[in-house]
Amino acid sequence: MKRRTWLQAAPLSMFLPAGIAEAIKRAFLEAPTGTPDPEERGQGEPMTGSAKVYELRIYHVLPGKLDNLVARFRDHTDALFAKHGMKSVAYWTALDEPEKSSTFFYILEHPSREAATANWKAFQDDAEWKTVKAKSEENGKLVEKIDSTFWTLTDFPRPPRI
Repeated sequence: MKRRTWLQAAPLSMFLPAGIAEAIKRAFLEAPTGTPDPEERGQGEPMTGSAKVYELRIYHVLPGKLDNLVARFRDHTDALFAKHGMKSVAYWTALDEPEKSSTFFYILEHPSREAATANWKAFQDDAEWKTVKAKSEENGKLVEKIDSTFWTLTDFPRPPRI
């Protein structure tokens, strides 16, 4: 078999680390495939609040605090997100400096923009979250700044085969 033929036939998961392959599978294979009908196309437009959306969040972490932030997400925040209807797609740290020691990335899935707004409000008001945040910041804040961007899937390409 020619190498090109073999590469085209091989599933993508053979070339990706397990965590990334699983995140892609959860995010995209559960999403609808094919071209949406005209009624569905408008649902994914920004600010309409009527279709599944993804939120990329980038935390700019204060020096020396990345491990504490990752631990807080692993041990508490991820479960609190689920409690408030926010589905975690995946979490990442960078491989190269300067981002390696100062940046934390993750993607959440929300049923809609409206749901995202309501879920974030409920999360911020949660007494357990307030306790977790206060305890994790006893020796100072962990995060300097948070960037948030909402995404919607396009009608192309088809989701990868994993």
